[in-house]
Amino acid sequence: MKVERLTPILNVSNIVESFAWFEKLGWQKGWDWGDPPTFGGVCNGECEIFLCQNCQGSRGGPMPQHAGDDDTGGVWMTWWVASPAEVDAIHQLGLDQGLIVTWPPTDEPWGVREFHLRHPDGHTFRVSAGIEEE
Repeated sequence: MKVERLTPILNVSNIVESFAWFEKLGWQKGWDWGDPPTFGGVCNGECEIFLCQNCQGSRGGPMPQHAGDDDTGGVWMTWWVASPAEVDAIHQLGLDQGLIVTWPPTDEPWGVREFHLRHPDGHTFRVSAGIEEE
């Protein structure tokens, strides 16, 4: 088997608000379906995430209780960016936009710099980049 593409689907409580949330981070609304819309996609370069209002999966649960708490429900996914500096820039953008950061930019022992960003419906995005060895 050879998979050509992979498109995650997130259960969201309000698709219009979710489009706006992703746009704060540089994603673009790719399309929507329904009147009013209940399904659609956001795009960033070659990447796409489908959004489904009130179906197809589950949303997250409680906020993390402490740094490193990953028992939050919802979908977790990693967004890979070009460099550790870009991780830091996106972190600052998220803070400037009033988004919820649950883990600050950290150089992890497995060779990545990452921070965790929480969508209002409890999905967690690990914004990551490899750390080059000297």
